[in-house]
Amino acid sequence: MSKIEVNTVDAQCGSTVTIGSSGKNVKIEGNDIRSNDYKASDGGNIINQSGTTITLGASGDTINLASGASQTGFGRTGTVDWQTGSIKTSTFTAANGEGYFCNTTSGSFTVNLPAGSAGAIVSVQDYNNTFDSNSLTVAPNGSEKINGGQGVIILNTEGEGLTLVYIDATVGWRSIQDSAFSDVGSSFIEATGGTITTSGNCKIHTFTGPGTFTVSATALCAPNNVVSHLVVAGGGGGGYCAGGGGAAGGVREVKSPVTPYTASPLDGYPSAPNRVTVTAQGYPITVGGGGNGAPCSSTASVQGSSTIFSTITSAGGGGGGSRPSPKNGAAGGSGGGDSADIPVSPAGGAGNTPPTSPAQGQPGGGRVSPPHNCGGMGGGGATAAGENSQSAFTPSVQAPDGGAGATTSISASPVAYGGGGGGGGYINCGPATSGAGGTGGGGRGSQPGPAPASFAVTGTANTGGGGGAGGNGGGCNAKGSAGGSGIVIIRYKFQ
Repeated sequence: MSKIEVNTVDAQCGSTVTIGSSGKNVKIEGNDIRSNDYKASDGGNIINQSGTTITLGASGDTINLASGASQTGFGRTGTVDWQTGSIKTSTFTAANGEGYFCNTTSGSFTVNLPAGSAGAIVSVQDYNNTFDSNSLTVAPNGSEKINGGQGVIILNTEGEGLTLVYIDATVGWRSIQDSAFSDVGSSFIEATGGTITTSGNCKIHTFTGPGTFTVSATALCAPNNVVSHLVVAGGGGGGYCAGGGGAAGGVREVKSPVTPYTASPLDGYPSAPNRVTVTAQGYPITVGGGGNGAPCSSTASVQGSSTIFSTITSAGGGGGGSRPSPKNGAAGGSGGGDSADIPVSPAGGAGNTPPTSPAQGQPGGGRVSPPHNCGGMGGGGATAAGENSQSAFTPSVQAPDGGAGATTSISASPVAYGGGGGGGGYINCGPATSGAGGTGGGGRGSQPGPAPASFAVTGTANTGGGGGAGGNGGGCNAKGSAGGSGIVIIRYKFQ
């Protein structure tokens, strides 16, 4: 093999030095090519005279960039540049190709992923082993997906780390390292709001007042996004002076098949108008209050207020009728009972107003036995009408009872909601007792006065029970009582 050793190879004429001819390989060993030693013909780029492949280094060699130099166009190798000089302690937006140490000692926060592009990569790591006490949320950009579903990833394990690579619009960001699917929000619903309890694999959110049910992530499996719910409106107030019992607030329920429990007879699944399929957003909750009972006058009792969750509205219970007026019970989710001395027709306030299917409540009691009865009629309940009038002037006959409510175990134990209020006693019947409230929070009516007159009982709070009616005689003992407030319960599968 021949060998030529010279200090300098230079062009005899012009500025181009050609080493080798077309089709030949030129091998350079030892020292590197420097800009002062070698000038390429296209302004500084190393090019191939023939063909399209340029090989840097030989097998086993290492190609190094000089200190301060940077590279473009070579792509990444599945690694990130860890930002050790910037420990994250609050919500921030990540950049492609970077890894972050996240310190949640002072509280949970969110890492917002950058807009996805094929091959983009981001990593996060628990900085000081605090993810178990204060979790880190990893959220996609806009509507982009994570692991094929819309939602977030919650990192809540001590020392946990995660690397995500963006693939395409179908899968979005894929967790490729150190993440279990139990951490992925798209597997099940993630939500906050109200008082949260658990029962088996289900979470239960209970709202006894206004609030917001906030869904931060939905389930990849569509049926898991249909939530079970109970929506109960406020009960109506009881009537005055042998008045009718206040009606129960409307009761509406849906039991999703993925959340096992014993539902009430009012389960409206699978009817589309009754179902609520959640998405990642906030759902304002309105819990209706109970209506006031009729005071010591002929002023009408008050209807309960509506309760609202998403597309579901339960109507407040109708108020009970009063003596001397207005005698008729009012319509509502359930209907109020008529007062004593009312004509035979009409018979009680209408229930299920406005109409729903299944019916959200039943009518109030009315008079069916003239000329008088021993007290006002019972308020309508969620599953049974208020009791009608009793026999005329029969001693010791109890005033009519409120209608029965509906029992459900959506809260993990059986509870009745939506009982109608009892009718007020009538003094001409002697020691007649007042009407009992219906199961589900209905208030008992008061006995007739003067002695031993009693006050009507208020409907139980957060059951939608109707207020008890006042008996006649005994001055202000004859006033009706208020209905009970409503409630919203939401149940879904979380694991």
